Amino acid sequence: MPKHLRRLYSSELFLNTEFEELERIEQRQNTGLQKLWDNLRAGSFNLPDMRSYIQKEMLPGDGNGLEKKPNSYIEFIRKIGRKKAKRKPSEPDVIWDHPSEESTRLQEDKENDVKWRTWGPYLSERQWGTVREDYSADGNCWDYFPHDHARSRAYRWGEDGLLGITDEECRLCFGLALWNEKDPILKERLFGLTGNEGNHGEDVKECYYYLDSTPTHSYMKALYKYPQNEYPYRDLVEENKKRTKEDPEYELIDTEIFDGSRYWDISVEYAKNTPDDLLISITVANRGPQTARIHVLPTLWYRNTWAWSSKHEECMNMPQLTQTAPGMVECYHDTLGKYIFAADVGTDGEIPELLFTNNETNLERLYGLKNSSPYVKDAFHNYLIKKDHDAVNPKLKGTKVAPHYVLDIPAGKAHTIRCRLSVQPDRVPKPFGKDSFDEVLATRRMEADAFYRTVIPELLSHEERLVSRQSYAGLLWSKQFYYYITEDWLKGDPNMPTPPHSRTNGRNSEWKYLHNKDIISMPDKWEYPWYASWDLAFHMLPFAKIDPEFVKDQLLLFLKETYMAPNGQIPAYEFALSDVNPPVHALACFRVYEMTAKKEQRDKVFLAKCFQKLLLNFTWWVNRKDPEGRNIFGGGFLGLDNVGVFDRSKPLPGGGRLCQADGTAWMALYCIVMLNISLELALSDPSYEDMASKFFEHFTHIARAINKMSDGYGLWDPEDGFYYDHFQTGHKTFPLRVRSIVGLVPLLACWVIDSEYLEKLPGFRNRLNLFVEKRKDLASQIVYLDPISDTHLLSIPSAEQLHSLLSYMLDEEEFLSPYGIRSVSMYHSDHPYTFELDGKSYQVDYVPGESNTYMFGGNSNWRGPVWICINYLIVEALKRYDLFYGETFQVECPTGSGNLMRLRDVAQELSRRLTSLFLPDENGKRPCHGNEHQYADDPNWNQLVLFYEYFHPETGRGCGASHQTGWTALVSPLLDKLSAYRGRSPSV
Repeated sequence: MPKHLRRLYSSELFLNTEFEELERIEQRQNTGLQKLWDNLRAGSFNLPDMRSYIQKEMLPGDGNGLEKKPNSYIEFIRKIGRKKAKRKPSEPDVIWDHPSEESTRLQEDKENDVKWRTWGPYLSERQWGTVREDYSADGNCWDYFPHDHARSRAYRWGEDGLLGITDEECRLCFGLALWNEKDPILKERLFGLTGNEGNHGEDVKECYYYLDSTPTHSYMKALYKYPQNEYPYRDLVEENKKRTKEDPEYELIDTEIFDGSRYWDISVEYAKNTPDDLLISITVANRGPQTARIHVLPTLWYRNTWAWSSKHEECMNMPQLTQTAPGMVECYHDTLGKYIFAADVGTDGEIPELLFTNNETNLERLYGLKNSSPYVKDAFHNYLIKKDHDAVNPKLKGTKVAPHYVLDIPAGKAHTIRCRLSVQPDRVPKPFGKDSFDEVLATRRMEADAFYRTVIPELLSHEERLVSRQSYAGLLWSKQFYYYITEDWLKGDPNMPTPPHSRTNGRNSEWKYLHNKDIISMPDKWEYPWYASWDLAFHMLPFAKIDPEFVKDQLLLFLKETYMAPNGQIPAYEFALSDVNPPVHALACFRVYEMTAKKEQRDKVFLAKCFQKLLLNFTWWVNRKDPEGRNIFGGGFLGLDNVGVFDRSKPLPGGGRLCQADGTAWMALYCIVMLNISLELALSDPSYEDMASKFFEHFTHIARAINKMSDGYGLWDPEDGFYYDHFQTGHKTFPLRVRSIVGLVPLLACWVIDSEYLEKLPGFRNRLNLFVEKRKDLASQIVYLDPISDTHLLSIPSAEQLHSLLSYMLDEEEFLSPYGIRSVSMYHSDHPYTFELDGKSYQVDYVPGESNTYMFGGNSNWRGPVWICINYLIVEALKRYDLFYGETFQVECPTGSGNLMRLRDVAQELSRRLTSLFLPDENGKRPCHGNEHQYADDPNWNQLVLFYEYFHPETGRGCGASHQTGWTALVSPLLDKLSAYRGRSPSV
């Protein structure tokens, strides 16, 4: 007897005599029973068909009585199925339930009792070289505001600093400044190459690590490795300039600057005694072989809001920092109020000298113009390095201040500098006393440990827990104050020169209503210090486990009128707000709704708010990206950069049109998610039930079109068994036979409709059944009924198509790498795809590392590497398919191995491969760090993990942005899934 039927039939709900009777029938009619099951699963039988088949083929009269009871036989199967459905896990894989001191703070902040989140890591790692600071005629933001200007020029739209913090409106900022007495400039911010300088685009050239943070930032820790010898600024620029796209990047660690351990580990810790009483501990450890000197300037400054005469700045009066006693500074700002900053003694037991200046542009240095004040932004640089003691204000006041510590630290030793920023210093008469500073810091560390013990599963190993915790730290440190009001940016400020006229029709000129001034989760605060809306949707999935209220606020933020366009488009990113990315915002909204509370406690108000605005976005997609009404979508960049034959963000050659397999599949998934949201809301408000029917019909038409359009075979190639983009020019259509992640995206468009919806929403159930009955041409391919459990699967690929797709995806010679699913098949390594058009050749080949083209700046590559974001969605989709098919659907993993797995187990195998990127192998090497020996051999390096943007599929080496937490923080829920799998399966 087939396993799946034996398991179902042997339910304790039924008498043994019934089971034995059915088994006797099955023994006689095994072939017929299997055929029945296969037809039911494929959706080829409706209930009348089923009754007829049972009567005629499976129940010949032999006195057992069942030949007269086909309906009883059906009910028998369905009753077992209903029990199976009840066993179906209905709870999400993540539930917010972490009792701890930190969760108490989160609740206090949610209820507006205590504003724990006022201060945080909201300071950018790079403000220079951004679109916001660019007022050039040609839009070259890198050249308009280079790194060399950053120390001398006041920013208009934000601030940056080294491992710093600021308040939620970026009014008062704190960061580190360092000098080793050999560098030509103070180290006040991270250095990196611009998009024009790097052989693979922009790239930070520093070694820094986010080590810890709680969601309210009651405790935070980060590390910066600062060389004792001269930092190789020129060498990094010149060597990378020599290298081609075929060469690897030249990194700081390649320069041998860290040889002999001649560097300092600078670790900074922040702890909140109260929401407005911040403790700052800076530990400087000499890792070198001999005593070395370092200058440390913990710097406090106000963002310049007064120079622009902007109506959107609440404070146009210059704030003030004033020394009130040795080591003590009074800080006053019109809207932030009064704070006191205190600096503790240095190694000599003396209070350090306080240096004061203003956060004003040095016009003389940059433009040869006279400064309105002698005290300008780069004064500390001039004071220390140029020995210009007149650069700082002798009156001990200004808008920028730093205590100047000079530390001589013996080899292997460390010294800790302590500072404090408090709104009510009278509550702490001894700001650096043991009980008021050291004990508070220690308590916050312990509370952070306690919080993560409730978040990170116990079944994970020590190394897995370390990776998970540092990924959460990176996620939290990547929150940033983001300020961009396009109307002001386009017109310029009253006190500044009028911007070039070309800007009125240039970049982002059609987004005049955009008004962004918020704390936002960034992809990477140096390489991408600006939001990317589809990235953010992925960020929210791991974020939901640690801070559900922040996550909900973020998702709603991008649906507000100050972000979303009146026509419903969600802004992409500041380089091109109108670029089109995959519509995953709805998926994030629904998953967050599921993940952040138990079923009966979920936030339907949040879900309803999301749904209302998502309707606008959905309509924009349908109207803009399917202009011919064929349910085939195209004409979009869709976030996958260089994956296609053509640059999909630009007009296509020959005036052609691209019918995109991924664009069409993304819209099918969008329909499914909106259908589920409608059904969920309809449980308490029947008015949403009609919307569910609308999205169901949308999905069926899209799924039919991608599989078989009325004028052909859609985007599915029956010969290859794969989905391809099609290029249309004139009356001709050409399939672009590239085996890439584009052709796998359709398998993401699947969902099992919860049987609860069908039980409690009879109107929708009747419409669904009527559709299945009346539109067999559509329903037979895309709506799969499991009569055993009364569940429905909506899916673009049929079971046969899914088998075909998975045979490619799980083939180690195609997509399956040791570290996850490749974005382009390795098949194209020896068989590049070439497309000829109008005498020009376009080619796609397999490029496993950094990009070998300049498409999209060359710092991103979707022609081979492993991207965790898409891999995560594949894992989730496989679990949904398994929920429907169970043990009845098994595939070889890897293809050709003979090792059959159900899809749930395939998902776990992919999770294992993906998480292994960050875990040390038998030699102590983490694949993500490539061949850098320090990360394996040196105890001061081997507990540090970098979360790269994407990964080389053959070696696991990280590529692109190195602090992409960001969506690479999805490693944390992947580890959670592995832990849950181990808990279910002790043998695993």
